[in-house]
This record gives sequence, structure tokens and C-alpha cells, in this order.
Amino acid sequence: MRCLVTGVAGFIGSHLAERLLMGGHEVWGIDNFANYYPRSLKEHNLAVARSWNSFTLIEKDLLERDLSPLLDGVDWVFHLAAQAGVRASWGNNFASYVHNNVLATQRLLETVARLPCVRRFVYASSSSVYGETEHLALMETLKPQPYSPYGMTKLAAEHLCTLYQRNFGLPTVALRYFTVYGPRQRPDMALQRFCQAALAHEPLHVFGDGTQRRDFTFIDDIVEANLLAATTDAAIGEVLNIGSGSQATLREVLALLEEVSETRLAICYEPGQRGDVTDTLADISRARQVLGYTPQIPLRVGLARQFADLVDLHVRSGGSLVV
Repeated sequence: MRCLVTGVAGFIGSHLAERLLMGGHEVWGIDNFANYYPRSLKEHNLAVARSWNSFTLIEKDLLERDLSPLLDGVDWVFHLAAQAGVRASWGNNFASYVHNNVLATQRLLETVARLPCVRRFVYASSSSVYGETEHLALMETLKPQPYSPYGMTKLAAEHLCTLYQRNFGLPTVALRYFTVYGPRQRPDMALQRFCQAALAHEPLHVFGDGTQRRDFTFIDDIVEANLLAATTDAAIGEVLNIGSGSQATLREVLALLEEVSETRLAICYEPGQRGDVTDTLADISRARQVLGYTPQIPLRVGLARQFADLVDLHVRSGGSLVV
């Protein structure tokens, strides 16, 4: 298959591209290399993909390039490109979230609607669409109530996918990711910040009191869900939770990190941030039923892999790529 992966230089996009390439697929990757975090880290993310002759990188904004030639002959579209970050989505920054998360998605869908070649359009949504709720575990039938501008834009783009599926017959699938972690996680995300602090033997800052719970989902399980969504006909038109189906508090995560890093952490608890929800937990029964999705990687194993990858990056780069 010929595949288009948007946001290919990011955390999830680069892992997905590698898996597709190893599966014998041709991958066209597009990324605008937004300056949300250092470009050097994104270049590192792409190192393996760029070693394949069947990989092509296009550095461009989705709203600036003529997408028709790029999509012509593409079988699967994996739309991962987005302006990330809950805490940064307030105030004047909101315009970039609308640009990258809503307008770019609409333009991509509009182009796909004119091309008969695309067999599947897989959209990367987020558990942020649910917002703050007491209804756990979260089911897809629950009314979304985003708690941040970021979550609102992800929900808007998700709705666009549904609209184009119903009105134009586009074969869309939306996957609501729950707290994805693993090697190459963005440097601003909690587990990567924790790992960086443990590696540097520096104080570790936690927003809130550490009792908030998250459904942590390892990157390999996310990639597998994307492949299942692309190859399962019953998934067309669906919106599906993709999580681990289990919870851990941040305090439990920190205890695990002390074990895997063999480091005593100095933890500083700070006030919670606007837009951060208290608890997340995915009901993944629908994904099990439709996709046959079954998460494989427990938190301790995944966290150990993430920390080991950061250590390796630190050694190979002389510390220059660890921020």
C-alpha cells in the first residue's frame, strides 16, 4: 500500500512510519516542522524512516501545499498532524490550534473526497474530547465536553471526519488516544519530563498533588491500533477509544520510574494547570469488538523502554538532544 502519514516527524508519526515501512508499504510523510519543540529531536525521530528507499519526506504545511498530487495513488491516510498541548492552547495561541487541527483537517478531507483511491482515512483524536467527567470508564457514547481549547479543536476535527464519512462516503475512522507514552515522547509531556529529570538527577516538577490518574497507552499499542483501523472494514465510520484500559496515579508512575532508573527522585509538587483533567480511563470494549484491539505492553515495561531510549539518546548525542 502507498500510505500518507501527516505529522510524520512527531512522536507517534515516526513510529507509525517505521512500522509501515517494515511491513513493506510505501510511505509518504508530510510535516511542517513546527517549532513547538526542537527540530533536532524531530530529525532524530526520522532517522530510521529516512534509511528506507520507500520513504519520501515532504516538508510543508497542509494548508500551503497542493494536496491533490500528494494524495493521488494513496491507499491509506493516517492524519496525525496537529498542534499539541493542552496547557499552551489558551489565549493568543488558540489561532495556531484552529489552523493546524481544524482547518488543516478540513482541507485534507476535502481533497480526499475528490479522489477515489483512498481506502482508509485514520484520524488521530484524543481522550481530551471527553473533558472532566465522573463517568469512568469513558465510553464512546458519552457526550464529549472538552475541558481545554486543545480538546475542543480535536473534537471539531473528529466531527469533520464523521461529516465527510456520512456525506461523501469517505472511509474514515477516528481513534481517541489516551495518554500515549514511550520512546521519543515529546519533551514537554509528563513521562518524558520525569525521565529527563531522573537521568539528569534534577528536581522533578509535578503539576497537582500526584493523585490524578491516567490511562497510559504504550506507543506500540497505538501503532497497532492504527494498522487495525486501516485494515478492518467494520471500522469505517467508527470513533474508538484506544487506551490500555487501566489506570495509574502519577505517584505510582514516579515509584516505577525510581525502580527502572535506580534513582531516588526529588519531587516538587506545584499547582495544577488549567485544562488538565483529574482522571482518565478508557473503556476499550468497542475497539476490542470492532478491531480485535488488545493492548500488550504494561506500564512498567513501557516506562523502562522509554527511560532506556532516553539514556541511549543521551549517550549517542553527548547530551545535545536531551532537553
